[in-house]
Amino acid sequence: MANFEYIALDAKGSETTGSIKASDEADAISQLRKSGLYPTQVVAAGKGGVSSASKKRAKASAKAKKGMATGGRVNGKILMIFTRQLATLVDAGLPLLRGLSVLGKQEKNRVMAGTINHLADSVAGGSTFSESLGQHPKIFDKLYVNMVKAGELGGVLELVLVRLAEYQEKAQKLKNRIVAAMVYPIIVIVIAVAILIFLMAVIVPRFEKIFAEMLGDKPLPGITQFVIGISRFVQDSWLIIAIALGVLYAGWKVFAMTKVGRVAIDRIKLFMPVFGPVQLKGGISRFTRTLGTLVTSGVPILQALNITRDTAGNVVIANAIEKVHEAVREGESVVAPLEASRIFPPMVISMVDVGEETGQLPDMLLKIADVYDDEVDNAVDAMTSMIEPIMIVFLAAIVGTIVIALFMPMITIITEMNNQAG
Repeated sequence: MANFEYIALDAKGSETTGSIKASDEADAISQLRKSGLYPTQVVAAGKGGVSSASKKRAKASAKAKKGMATGGRVNGKILMIFTRQLATLVDAGLPLLRGLSVLGKQEKNRVMAGTINHLADSVAGGSTFSESLGQHPKIFDKLYVNMVKAGELGGVLELVLVRLAEYQEKAQKLKNRIVAAMVYPIIVIVIAVAILIFLMAVIVPRFEKIFAEMLGDKPLPGITQFVIGISRFVQDSWLIIAIALGVLYAGWKVFAMTKVGRVAIDRIKLFMPVFGPVQLKGGISRFTRTLGTLVTSGVPILQALNITRDTAGNVVIANAIEKVHEAVREGESVVAPLEASRIFPPMVISMVDVGEETGQLPDMLLKIADVYDDEVDNAVDAMTSMIEPIMIVFLAAIVGTIVIALFMPMITIITEMNNQAG
């Protein structure tokens, strides 16, 4: 048996130090966990103690961190991978500080690597992991920090990290699915606009010259005159069109920044044809998964509702969550404000009601999220299947109108040439 010095967090999240006899480092960690402590450092006695180890790690961290960036943002996928890797390391029994050091050395993203090393330094300096995460709000949101804090206080940090990793993986999958669904129509619209601009700015003017040379003062068909009129307007007033579009965009942005505008736009997103079901079901999935994950991890319900409201991503859903928060604070049921919002489908309200009655609300919320993840997939498939024929018909109608407008005078020209030849 050997002596090991340690730094650990107790059930209240406070740091404590001491020594323990164990056969090896893994045995020391196991004994500490059984006694209700969560070790952040465990060092064999005679190797300079935990203070010396901290200094060595700090120096190594500073060296590794040289040239690294901190204070920036990272995308959701990088954060998801970091959380999963840290959860795996901690769940396997590796001390938190060592896990951070390992991930800091192997991380390729400069911002994330610098942040991980900063977290390691902060933990080594005596801060709790949640306090360290709170120093990087651009990367770790309130949901992340509060879940970790709950895990520290409950002595189940490894379990909370696993739940966080699962939450992020499912949230990222849902986000990617929705984004992929939106990309297709945007690409089609951009291509359609580019084709129309090319036809109106290049092709139609050339045909107009041909008609003027071949037909002289003869009147053109009404549809041809209409298309040529639009072409002239585009050529003569392109600057005015560009300015008008810029003003409309700026006006839209300003309107979206107002409270009324934000609510109106987010409500349109939820209930607009074709795209609305995807947005609504995605919002319900995010709400239920976030709240269910927070409460399951030990975050108090009122605090969990505040975090869920702040991360809802839609003002209309956030307002509904605020009403739920007020009801719970007054000791009332969750179901009534959900039903009054007229956003959540009867199935969701019914499942929440059952969960509340049986005392299994967190589990029921997570089940709703799983159901609505599948619903989002179905809504995306339905939206894609509807968009494709709509876009094809739209493009065919526009391009077909232009082609007919240009070829009707050509038929007249060909007929006259045949008559002259005859």
